[in-house]
Amino acid sequence: MTNDEFILRRRTVVAGAGAVAAAAALTACSTYGKGDSAAAPAPKPATAAAPGPNTAAGQPHPNALAKTADVPIGGGVISGDTVVTQPSAGSFVGLSSVCTHAGCKVADVSGGTINCACHGSKFGLDGSVVNGPATQPLAAKSVRVEGDSVMPG
Repeated sequence: MTNDEFILRRRTVVAGAGAVAAAAALTACSTYGKGDSAAAPAPKPATAAAPGPNTAAGQPHPNALAKTADVPIGGGVISGDTVVTQPSAGSFVGLSSVCTHAGCKVADVSGGTINCACHGSKFGLDGSVVNGPATQPLAAKSVRVEGDSVMPG
């Protein structure tokens, strides 16, 4: 093989690798907007209940997502892969912390919205889209209140 043939083959391999990387990047974003016509069902709020049999008074349950007192009324907290909000006093909602636009984890709950820092999507405390580019609501996650703890449902 001549030096020119070697350079040509090397350029082909390098160009091919670049094309594969570009195709992978496009594929990662290709799910945006798919299934936009199907709205996710609204999450069912959990309401405060009496302490459960395994919860000592004043002690959070070991599997709790959050203490009810730590979830502000009109706000929420992020606990792992779950966002727990309290749209009105005593009503708790569980939502996925994964933004429906590009799969980023939402960054915070402030100003009455759940905010994704990746592309600026904002969701209401019920998971509905307030500001895009996301077009689908956050997925509902079942939660329940046990004593002073919000538990996975």
